[in-house]
Amino acid sequence: MSTQCKQYSAECKARVAREALKGLKTVNALATTDGGHPAQIAHWKHRLQKAMPELFAARRAKREHNEEAFQAQLYQQIGPLKVAVDWLKKKLDWPPETKRELIEPAPPQISIARQCDLVGLPRSTYSSQGQGERAENLHWMYLLDQQYPVTPYDGVRRMTA
Repeated sequence: MSTQCKQYSAECKARVAREALKGLKTVNALATTDGGHPAQIAHWKHRLQKAMPELFAARRAKREHNEEAFQAQLYQQIGPLKVAVDWLKKKLDWPPETKRELIEPAPPQISIARQCDLVGLPRSTYSSQGQGERAENLHWMYLLDQQYPVTPYDGVRRMTA
């Protein structure tokens, strides 16, 4: 006399194991309502508990692997660009006036601060062009320069007078 074992579907096993994990019914109550032996249901519950962390870890590991691959690809692109920028900075040994002409002030694709950084020009030297001296001040300085060799012993007050 041969007895055949009952085969349960994966969905049925998962449903019964989930109910056993919830703990709303005892294992014996689940065995009587859904079929199966209490030891078998306890085994399904144990397998589900063991597999759950791996299920979530596999999804996270896949996402982390994708992020690492994307990050590696970005680093591969950044490396040559950084080398090119460093090389360009070494080659641009021009005076500041020439470097200022390279900056594009009208709606820039790159900010003016970044353009100055790429060219190797301090940002403050780009915007401050200098006002120069007024004509009146230049006239007074000329007069002081003419008077000093004649009377070098005069102090500030006499020279001002």
